[in-house]
Amino acid sequence: MASVHMHPPRQMRLHVDIGAGEHKSEAFLKMQPFGQIPVLEDDGFYLFESRAITRYIATKYADQGTNLLPDPNDLKAVALFEQAACIEQADFDPYASEIAVEKVFKPHRGAAPDEAVFTKLVTSLNSKLDGYEKILSKQKYLGGDQLTLVDLWHLPYGQIAEKFAPEIYESHPKFNAWWQALKARPSWVKANEQGGF
Repeated sequence: MASVHMHPPRQMRLHVDIGAGEHKSEAFLKMQPFGQIPVLEDDGFYLFESRAITRYIATKYADQGTNLLPDPNDLKAVALFEQAACIEQADFDPYASEIAVEKVFKPHRGAAPDEAVFTKLVTSLNSKLDGYEKILSKQKYLGGDQLTLVDLWHLPYGQIAEKFAPEIYESHPKFNAWWQALKARPSWVKANEQGGF
């Protein structure tokens, strides 16, 4: 995701066949002890956890394309970035990712979604979007007036949540305007075209 925001985009993927159980192989577990994806391999350096990976890529290639991190010398910008990162991790991702579990991952494994759980998740996320609405009525992005990784972290699971509960996005106009602008970014459109999301 972060790599498609750089110019030129970098291909830094490690391909893993989850269906074949490669993520649980001894070789993979040496790179990622929990047997989960994603894992980044960069010239023999291995890193896992998507937020850590995107921070690494954004830092390594900060001079190429869109700078997705605040100036490290601007204490207030860094603090707002970290605040926004906490908001995404505590107030958005837990609900959007679990919506994906119920509506995408369970059916993919042949299990039925739990509609009561789904409804509760949508209700909770809808409530959290009230807070987003307040923040985004004062500034362009979640961490201030500059696009950062925090905004982009919303895209993968946020896109799934929107597919199954579009009404909660539409009922929050400031959030929805921010969301639609994120989705329209050429880098995200390209990632979707490449089948990444």
